[in-house]
Amino acid sequence: MDLYALLGVTRAASAGEIERAYRRLLRRFHPGVNPGDRTAADMFRQVQQAFDVLGDLERRRDYDRGAVRSAPAAEEPPSVPLAFEGFDFSFTAEGPMAATFTELFADVFQDAAREALTPTRGADLETVLEVSFRDALRGGHFPVSVTRQERCGSCRGDGRVPRSAAAPCPACGGQGTRRWARGHMVFTRPCDDCEGSGRLNVQACRLCGGAGIQARSEVVTVEVPAGVEQGSRLTVPGRGNAGARGGPAGDLYLTVQVAAHPYLVRDGRDLHLTLPVAVHEAGLGARVDVPTLQGPLKLRIPAGAPSGRQLRIPGHGVPASARGGEAGDLIVHLQIVLPPVRDERSRELLREFGRLNGADVREHLFRDAGPPHAAGDH
Repeated sequence: MDLYALLGVTRAASAGEIERAYRRLLRRFHPGVNPGDRTAADMFRQVQQAFDVLGDLERRRDYDRGAVRSAPAAEEPPSVPLAFEGFDFSFTAEGPMAATFTELFADVFQDAAREALTPTRGADLETVLEVSFRDALRGGHFPVSVTRQERCGSCRGDGRVPRSAAAPCPACGGQGTRRWARGHMVFTRPCDDCEGSGRLNVQACRLCGGAGIQARSEVVTVEVPAGVEQGSRLTVPGRGNAGARGGPAGDLYLTVQVAAHPYLVRDGRDLHLTLPVAVHEAGLGARVDVPTLQGPLKLRIPAGAPSGRQLRIPGHGVPASARGGEAGDLIVHLQIVLPPVRDERSRELLREFGRLNGADVREHLFRDAGPPHAAGDH
């Protein structure tokens, strides 16, 4: 079990954040507000053990390096009913142990009762769903692998399983009672582990370490609507982490990343295509094949079409979706290209074309530039 995950913090959490998470979980799973709840008692002990490691700077460093795998068992706080035995002044009560009656009841019983009696919703999960350009436009169902916290299948979330034979309770040494001190006040109470019997009939689930939940990987099928855009967020309800105390699971959120297309660019519901056109096709006009999502389509290039001219093909952009909205258009941008000139005959034809069509195609650039002046070649 990851101690950071158990406390609900990241590995970069500060000491203050770790302590606040620790105290919050103590209040939630305190046996005093969860009488007879073995799962809460187990979580209470595990939270204490986690803080024993992460709350100590040196032990936390060792744990981050892998030198510490778990924390030693911690002394368990009380479960009701309590019996007040008197006072013990043989030691000095400092820090949290010096709390007053008011702090004891306000901090533990009141706040924890409100928090623990209500089932807790599981944490949401976030991941990325990568789809191709064509799949994003068409939509469909796509698998995505996620790792999530699920209720343990062995103990069904209880954290404990029956023992083959009863054994003396190690927590109370088989006595059935334990002592607990709050400041100088000393209490006795029935042992929570064995419920005062002195013997254990159950043991911690080995599969989940007594946590009642365990991480597992699964493949979730996600429905992607047709025409989904880059950066869109999809939600799969109930596929986040399992909730505590029978609470509902969180949700799974996916951010869509659409792969780039080799020659199509999306703009809203329209698609843009730069189409190379040979000089003679642009000059004389032609019918050429244009690639679309539905397959090649014949497009008429008007005679004398300049480079950069846009031709629109209605209905061949982003397809219409079941959620409404019309299909977009495919906008073709003409780009005049000179084919390779491989022989002298072709060069002569180009020279002849230049003599017959001698208009200065750059004249408009110099209309306001004044008379020409001598300049070298650049």
